[in-house]
Amino acid sequence: MCNVCGCGAGETTIDGKAVVHDEHAHSHGGHFHVHADGTAHDHDHAHDHDHSHEPVQGKHMHYHLHEDGSSHEHVHDHAHGHSHSHDHAHDHSHSHADGSVHYGLGPAGAHAPGMSQSRMVKIERDILSKNDGYANDNRGYLAEHGIFALNLVSSPGSGKTTLLVKSITALNGSLPLAVIEGDQQTDNDAARIRATGAPALQINTGKGCHLDAFMVGKAIHQLELKDDSLLLIENVGNLVCPASFDLGEAHKVAILSVTEGEDKPLKYPDMFRASDLMLLNKCDLLPYLTFDADLAVANARRVNPDIKVIRISATSGEGMDEWLDWIRAGCKKAVDRKSIDGR
Repeated sequence: MCNVCGCGAGETTIDGKAVVHDEHAHSHGGHFHVHADGTAHDHDHAHDHDHSHEPVQGKHMHYHLHEDGSSHEHVHDHAHGHSHSHDHAHDHSHSHADGSVHYGLGPAGAHAPGMSQSRMVKIERDILSKNDGYANDNRGYLAEHGIFALNLVSSPGSGKTTLLVKSITALNGSLPLAVIEGDQQTDNDAARIRATGAPALQINTGKGCHLDAFMVGKAIHQLELKDDSLLLIENVGNLVCPASFDLGEAHKVAILSVTEGEDKPLKYPDMFRASDLMLLNKCDLLPYLTFDADLAVANARRVNPDIKVIRISATSGEGMDEWLDWIRAGCKKAVDRKSIDGR
């Protein structure tokens, strides 16, 4: 949903300081605005403009999803000469025999009141293409300096921060590293990381539900990362939106806690499909739960047959050696690639 609503815009801070996008420093096209009623528009940007919006006359698109799962879009022609308020809501859902309703079967894979599917697709492509440009810049910088970057993603409460603290402690200074923490509010997690002696920068996203490549690029340069080092990025706790946003990392690492459900990979397939590694966390609790670890792994591999899985516990230490060896191998690969590329 945030791919089309632009959630949290203007609310991001890094270590308490507001983040300002640099793109307003020059003239450019392709800006879009989403309004309270769900309507949107693109325009070229002249910086002394105002955003008054005359009612659009004439044609607009409507998308319809039918009971059999088929769909179509058509142009709605308003020949009448007055402004038209679209109070008539079009139900773009698909109802199943069991009474469940699916709003994600259209071309956009989501639903926004008052916005056509074609419009949602265009806005999402605009957002993600801009993000991908920043991500490619980040990836180039990290590769040039031999930095191995991981994007840790999960639901809230999966144990990401505790696992990071334990990992940093176990590495015991053997690798130069830094951490970027993402949360909507507070710097609690960054404070926990700094207590280990590792440098950490807190990004607060406000109403935003994910980190993006622009935010991370700002943080990378602010941290002044060492060459041939490890960068751990703890994303906002959310299994939906972070799946779509490339930060320039080498790998997404999905963390699934055994206190969640075995079907989580099936409920949130985009995240597990985008991840190269799944850490099945809090395995020390398995004797006290009905959680089926084998089923959770099987479900993850139904979504992503190539996903690597490590069963781990920050409390008991199970799987920590395998996890840290995987990190060390990635760091070595990043350094070797830098040498091969002649940097």
